[in-house]
Amino acid sequence: MPTRRLLLLPLLSLLVSGALSAPAHANGVQISAMMDDDNLVYRTPKTSDKTLDAMAGLGVDYVRVTVLWKVVAERAQTGKANKRRWRRYGAASPKAYPPGNWDRYDHLVRSAGARGIGVYFNVTGPGPAWCCTKPPRGEEINAETWMPNARQFKLFVEAVGARYSGRYKDENFRTRKAKDKILPRVSFWSLWNEPNQGGWLTPQWWHGRPYSPMLFRNLYIKGHEGLVATGHGNDTILLGETAPIGKDEQRSRAPMYPTTFVKALFCVDDNGNRRSGPGCDVFTEKGPLLATAWAHHPYTKGRSPLQPDPNPQIVTIANLKTLTDLLDKIADKTARIQAQIPLALTEFGYETTPPDPFNGISLAKQADYNTEADLIAWANPRVISTTQFLLRDVAPLTRYKQTSKRRWFTYQSGLFFNNGKPKPAAGAYGFPFAVSPVGRGEDGRITYALWGQLRFRPNTQRDFVFFQYRAAGSSQWVSLRDPVATGVRNYFTTGAAPPGPGQVRAVWGGNQKPYIALSRPVDVD
Repeated sequence: MPTRRLLLLPLLSLLVSGALSAPAHANGVQISAMMDDDNLVYRTPKTSDKTLDAMAGLGVDYVRVTVLWKVVAERAQTGKANKRRWRRYGAASPKAYPPGNWDRYDHLVRSAGARGIGVYFNVTGPGPAWCCTKPPRGEEINAETWMPNARQFKLFVEAVGARYSGRYKDENFRTRKAKDKILPRVSFWSLWNEPNQGGWLTPQWWHGRPYSPMLFRNLYIKGHEGLVATGHGNDTILLGETAPIGKDEQRSRAPMYPTTFVKALFCVDDNGNRRSGPGCDVFTEKGPLLATAWAHHPYTKGRSPLQPDPNPQIVTIANLKTLTDLLDKIADKTARIQAQIPLALTEFGYETTPPDPFNGISLAKQADYNTEADLIAWANPRVISTTQFLLRDVAPLTRYKQTSKRRWFTYQSGLFFNNGKPKPAAGAYGFPFAVSPVGRGEDGRITYALWGQLRFRPNTQRDFVFFQYRAAGSSQWVSLRDPVATGVRNYFTTGAAPPGPGQVRAVWGGNQKPYIALSRPVDVD
């Protein structure tokens, strides 16, 4: 089996072409996003602010935030006051919902904007009691996700879109200045989350046929109409938010492979040719599904980002071409989606051991794998964003014993432990740095490609990166080559030929204390 370093060669060898400058096909303007609903949305405003401070320090451009239909709609139709409000305003108005239900999102958009961080809202179910068709006997567990009413979802999207249109006055914000009551505008959206997973949308399969794609198609179309109706038609709107895995089972909650889901969503066969099916006539009536990009969650579940899953229907960061090829085929043969649609990678991360003693990879591997995934995304011209999930590990479920796997049911993919202590991946996120051999010079020395990003630095601030070498057995670092200026979003690429075995590191040469990223030892023959 080839080593990870050899697998990196096709990517890093691109850096040595064109005098070791960034290849023309690489995407140097990717957005760096992060998701951590637990700390951004469901804790105190103080915790939310601290979380945003930490994210800003690492160089996060956007936060991805789940706007749960059932959370905003909680108690909207219970109690006399809430019922009166609901009847007066209707589901499409932000005023129809208990004002306090918006507070967590209002605070977040204000605080994020104050730190120069954008907000990306994923508006999704599960929904309130009136969201969905009553499930049949035996499917009661799916009441909040069972055949959601697309029209009702549109009304909810309209309420969210109106509130964050940049014109809406917050009812709960105490200030004497009317203009300060106006909530910031949100201009980055996606509609529904992981529609190919039974925990978010059911039934996935019904009577032996894929059913969730039809449900999602209707939800997306109506949700998109809701955004257009509230002035967000020209915003960034993502389609998909698909999960990477699936199963061969055809049960109501069985996860559907993303390839199966996409083909059923666009009503095509394996070759991309049009076929008939439930709801497929909507393309004749409505035209293509309009979107800025296709959103996907390319988790590998512990595998290296360079190693595709043995099952080709599973789409991870290692085989994104499977997804883009399928979407391109559909665009070419049906025009039901735009040609060459970009990809937005909107959830990604690796759980670690520690803290989870049962599941996860080592702390060192997490840092390495995250960096390799960043490089893969950068080298793919279709990818417009990457999203780290999470900033901080979620606390374990302490009601279970230390020896129970259920104790660690929560996610441990943070860059920091739950107590706030950084993992090696925190430094690797703020300053990703990859080194790999790409050839041998005339003098016989091996040339290494050096790639990275000063993510932690402001996007508008151009910087210089210095490269140093330490010989094996030595404690002294010496200059390896001339410094390199960073490019757009502070990416940098270059090459160097170390004189012998040792380590190479990149050093930021700013006015503050140098921020250092250290590579693994570089072995040279």
